Amino acid sequence: MRRSAVGGMSLASRHVLATGVVIAALACTLLALLIPAHTFGGRTAAAAVPSPSGDDDGLGTMSTAFGPLTPQDRDFVRKVRLAGLWELPAGRQAMQKGERPTVRIAGEHLVEGHSELDRRVLEVGQALGMELPNQPSGQQQAWLDQLEAARGAAYEPLFIQLLRRAHGKVFTLVAQVRAQTRNSMVRALATDANSTVLDHISVLEASGLVDFDGLADTPPAGSVSPRTPSTPLRPTK
Repeated sequence: MRRSAVGGMSLASRHVLATGVVIAALACTLLALLIPAHTFGGRTAAAAVPSPSGDDDGLGTMSTAFGPLTPQDRDFVRKVRLAGLWELPAGRQAMQKGERPTVRIAGEHLVEGHSELDRRVLEVGQALGMELPNQPSGQQQAWLDQLEAARGAAYEPLFIQLLRRAHGKVFTLVAQVRAQTRNSMVRALATDANSTVLDHISVLEASGLVDFDGLADTPPAGSVSPRTPSTPLRPTK
């Protein structure tokens, strides 16, 4: 009577077989680790996709009647609102404290541009069911305080530099949101904001007081904070 195949194996053969089984098991485990878990079942875990830029509120992408509303979209809308909360008073102040006609004109453009843009962003926020801020951020209030305290010849360069630097920061974000958003309300707001920001950049530069070497990440001389944690959007006209 013949012995079973396994029973008839030599000790060395059994050892080779056991080693092969272990190696195969390890290979399967490694393969499973390499395949993203969200691919199983043909579904993608949307929550695992990070926000491309801006502040992520952790709410993920929401469905609205105007298209998907992403964390980047909501961050943009809030920053448009925040921009008006400090640039409107800054513009009014420049109309009063500015000595150069070009500085007063820049102030007028800030007031006109943000008055309209603020009206628009409130409409967008209501349509999308978003809660928007009603007061400037701590950083924005610090800028307003600097401008209020500035006297004489120190005021105009500070006003121009703070506002020009802020507008330059947001210009890239406006273009990115305009290009990427799938929400029609956010896209229209970004279009308006783009025109406003470009107009404000132009009138600020027309003052002849912009220090272009100082428009990098280092704030202008006299700024109270060396860093801006989340540069508020400053769409301006």
